[in-house]
Amino acid sequence: MPPSTCLWTLTQRSPETAVRFLSKIHPQVVYFSTSQARYANPSPKKKTMTAAPKRGTKTLNTKKGRSAAQDTGKRPAPGDRKQARKRIVLTNDNALAVASLKDMDKADTTSETSQGQVLGIPEATVDALRAVEAFKTTQGWNLFRRPATLMRKETIELAKVMNEAEGQKRTLRRILSGERLSGKSTLLLQALSMAFVREWVVINLPEAQDIVNAHTEYAPLPDSQPTQYTQDTYMANLLGQILKANSSASNPFLAKTQVTANHTLPVALPANASLKQLIEVGIVSPEASWPVFLALWRELTQPGRPPIMLAIDGTAHVMKESDYLNAQVKPIHSFDLAIVRHFIDHLSGAKSLPNGGVVLAATSQSNAPKTPALDFSIEVAEARRVNPNNIPRWNPYKNIDPRVMEAFKDLHSPTAENGAGGVNAMDVIKVGGLSKDEARSIMEYYAESGMLRAKVDDGFVTEKWSLAGMGNIGELERASVRFRI
Repeated sequence: MPPSTCLWTLTQRSPETAVRFLSKIHPQVVYFSTSQARYANPSPKKKTMTAAPKRGTKTLNTKKGRSAAQDTGKRPAPGDRKQARKRIVLTNDNALAVASLKDMDKADTTSETSQGQVLGIPEATVDALRAVEAFKTTQGWNLFRRPATLMRKETIELAKVMNEAEGQKRTLRRILSGERLSGKSTLLLQALSMAFVREWVVINLPEAQDIVNAHTEYAPLPDSQPTQYTQDTYMANLLGQILKANSSASNPFLAKTQVTANHTLPVALPANASLKQLIEVGIVSPEASWPVFLALWRELTQPGRPPIMLAIDGTAHVMKESDYLNAQVKPIHSFDLAIVRHFIDHLSGAKSLPNGGVVLAATSQSNAPKTPALDFSIEVAEARRVNPNNIPRWNPYKNIDPRVMEAFKDLHSPTAENGAGGVNAMDVIKVGGLSKDEARSIMEYYAESGMLRAKVDDGFVTEKWSLAGMGNIGELERASVRFRI
């Protein structure tokens, strides 16, 4: 029977009859499949108890989820991180001792024949420089056996300035300017070293930023017009640096010199007190630190006293508004801080040093805020030295700080001449690159110290001198000592 006829016959029957008919034709079949068991998630294994490790066996603890906060190591105490960051290392026992190294003495600081020589810093002077925080962490003192310095042409220029200030009892004012890594802070350290060797009284403000960053207590100075502000903790620390740096076995000036004038102090002085005892009063009683500093300054400027070296590093930080706020919640200008005002009065020439001395300010290119007035004054002074008829003009679109411009009027004024009262006009010392002879001298010192493993000849010196940007001392040290290939 044809399929169509069979299907038509099946449709004419009842459903029950059709089902029985189809079951006879196609019997029921059960299909078997393993797909479900194959792709099903395996049942988790039951945790089995493991035997405890035997005593005396070593096991590795790899427990996850243990954070670093659960470390059982001792945490650093408050101030330890800052101390480690500012730690100064001045010796390297692995470096060779240079047998030909000569210590700096007073004759070397007054002679031009020492230019181009590497001189060692005497041990007593090293202690004094450490006390006034003249060493910087960015300088390579930790590479060599002992601190030594190159007497470059700018150092000899500063030595001449100090000779003139001491011989003629004049107040000479200089600003150290130059490109980054040119050695401005090191040159400032050399000036402090020569002042200690000459037995001057040295007062150094190591970081201007620490004065204006609002990290220390401050209070308005009574009866001051305009209102000035004192920083008792900072001044007590500064007095401690002055006492430690200027007191040595070879220079007992502070211990032997007695107080001669009558000073009004909030703390009583012992009878026949020395300058050392006067400073100790300000250290022990910070609330009296500023009056004690003024009394000390008055004593140091009495006739017959030694010259004074007054220095600061990072000058740009005190040429703007500070981070301190006054009673009206407005920023206090840095010139209104008492210690800054004292320094600026001597740097600008408003006050002089009766016994002679040098006021030295070093700028910075690595960490310095924008100070258009200071930058313009230095630019004018450098341009006038090259060509007096080609003086740059002030950009009227830049904000000007009139107080800073007034303080540096000697630099940008074409009529600046030697002032009266023993005060000379301010000048700028441009710290440039080393000459090839100076570069060769310092590289020979590197080689004798064992830090430079190469033959120092004319070709090698010329190569490193060129790579260092025509003698930049910081880049020269990097190219020859730090980044050796």
